[in-house]
Amino acid sequence: MKKLTTLTVLVAVAAPAAVAPAASAREFEGTVVAINRDARTFSLRDEGRTVRIKVTSRTRYERLAGFSALRRGMTGIEAIARRADGRWVASLVERSGRDGGGGGDDDR
Repeated sequence: MKKLTTLTVLVAVAAPAAVAPAASAREFEGTVVAINRDARTFSLRDEGRTVRIKVTSRTRYERLAGFSALRRGMTGIEAIARRADGRWVASLVERSGRDGGGGGDDDR
C-alpha cells in the first residue's frame, strides 16, 4: 500500500510539471533591434520592451529563410517562445502575414 501511495504522490507532482512548458509559451511581435549570430539570439522590441530570444535547431521559420534572414530593423517579426533555463527559446519565428494585398474589400 505504501508503494501505491508514493506512486500516486509522484504522479500528482509530475503531471503539472509536464504541462507547464506548454502553458508558459508566449507570442512576441515587433521590430528586430539586435542580432547575435554567435549566440543565435535576436532581440525584439515588443510593446515598449525589448525581449531577447534564442533560436535552436528545432526552431521553425515561416515566411523567412531561417535565422540568417533576420536583419536589424525588420518589422512585423513574430516569435512563439517558451521559458527554458531563464531565457526565451523560440519554437517558431515568422514574418507577419500582413501584406496588405489580400483583403478583396477594396474592389467595390
